[in-house]
Amino acid sequence: MAWATGLSVVTVRQPFLKKVAIMSNLLQQSGGSLEIVSFHLGGQEFCIDIMVIREIRGWAPVTPMPHTPPYVLGLINLRGAVIPVIDMACRLGMAMTEPSERAAIIVTDIGGKLVGLLVEQVSDMMTIDSQNLQAAPDIIPEAQRDFCRGIVALEKSMVCFLNLDRVIAEQLSHAA
Repeated sequence: MAWATGLSVVTVRQPFLKKVAIMSNLLQQSGGSLEIVSFHLGGQEFCIDIMVIREIRGWAPVTPMPHTPPYVLGLINLRGAVIPVIDMACRLGMAMTEPSERAAIIVTDIGGKLVGLLVEQVSDMMTIDSQNLQAAPDIIPEAQRDFCRGIVALEKSMVCFLNLDRVIAEQLSHAA
């Protein structure tokens, strides 16, 4: 796993990730804490579980593919693996992300498939108490609520914890 810090990429060894995964699962089962990475899209803050992240890298141009949905930007070559890059803002119904210096591609493993998620900028890595994860309000239509695992209420903001299985995995299964 690699972590982008400024312009550099820091690599984390796989045995460490396995230990973190085991500990994370135990904490989640016991009502402990969750490790999340937050990022910005369209002026809003979102987050995902750190356990699905393989690498965070700076923006790199993609190779467009014909006849794909608008949120599929194209493909990148990640050390010999060709992976799709999805504009998360567009996927969530917002305006498309304009790639910039601060933009990042979060490489995730969703349902055993590598997928890059274009975000405006990565904000923070946080540990939250799993009991502080609140359900999305019922006033939100069910289709949109399915995209959200919950809401994390922080001191100065609210962060939507995305359910990547719903946001991305279902689209991958239809494409297969």
